[in-house]
Amino acid sequence: MKSLVATYIQGTLINNGKIGLGGNSTYSTQTGLDVDLGTSVTLVATKSDVNVIEVHLVISGNSTGMTSSVIREAGVFDSSGNLLFRHNFDGVGPVASNETLEFFFFLEVE
Repeated sequence: MKSLVATYIQGTLINNGKIGLGGNSTYSTQTGLDVDLGTSVTLVATKSDVNVIEVHLVISGNSTGMTSSVIREAGVFDSSGNLLFRHNFDGVGPVASNETLEFFFFLEVE
């Protein structure tokens, strides 16, 4: 069952990622990022084990709004734009145009 749920999450549910400038704590009623940067993010979700999904977000420093920004949050959404999870962290940046940011999230189905 764990493998089936992990496969569904990885192959069907996870659709896109976003990054932002907000750094407040996540609340159960939150439906999006605090301060969405609105830049293009590449997302790859793979099963790295029977019940583990690795979500990899990649953002180029020369993307719109990235240069000189300090990134403090990242989130993953489904195809309907529903927030699946969000993580806030100490600021990363300022980002230079020749840099690439990568974020890795590991989800384990128990």
